[in-house]
Amino acid sequence: MTYLAEARAHLDKAREFLEAARDEHDFKRHSAAASSAVISGINSKDAICLKARRTTIKSDNHNQAVYELRMSGSDGASLASTFRRLLVLKSKSQYQGTPISAASARDAVAWAQRMYDVAATVVTRPD
Repeated sequence: MTYLAEARAHLDKAREFLEAARDEHDFKRHSAAASSAVISGINSKDAICLKARRTTIKSDNHNQAVYELRMSGSDGASLASTFRRLLVLKSKSQYQGTPISAASARDAVAWAQRMYDVAATVVTRPD
């Protein structure tokens, strides 16, 4: 698969998880909404990095993932703090017993939307 095809595949996955996050939020499933938003954001990051750098790192190291995004041009750099905020919710929404608040879920969905919007612009931009 070419880097561009892989970027598009990650963008499609980001959209799918963003739609799931919105649906879960609508049904007041806040932890599921935040979890889906995080996954959407990760896929948006991968799409941006693939388009900008022709590669992406698969790592559980959140700092490394944020750094990689920051190094992926001005679009990636503009999203670094948004991505970091999303990643903070990863463990809480996916592994811990503490529920996610409605406000945190709403914020997560908004951050994932922002990341998706930028990723869609980056991936569809001509080289």
